[in-house]
Amino acid sequence: MTAFAHGPGAAMTAFARSPGAAVIPFAEATGVVAAFDEPRGLGMVRADGGGEVPFHCTAIADGTRTIPVGEAVRFRLVPGHLGRWEADALAPVGTAS
Repeated sequence: MTAFAHGPGAAMTAFARSPGAAVIPFAEATGVVAAFDEPRGLGMVRADGGGEVPFHCTAIADGTRTIPVGEAVRFRLVPGHLGRWEADALAPVGTAS
């Protein structure tokens, strides 16, 4: 999957093709921040079940608008503003929601 793919179901396509992918829309999942472009505020989470999901800095739960690459996180998969699936409510694993 190309980073920051657009269109309905673009991010979800990666999950459908990943063997053993277990990320369910609106359910909490875990993964690792794979990329984060701080000036643009855009990033990618690599889900533990396979596939990558884009996110915007406003989806970071603690409001800091920045998160380090490699950070283990939990998130929810939600429909985004551009008709694609996005990660929301990103929080480092081990912190309260």
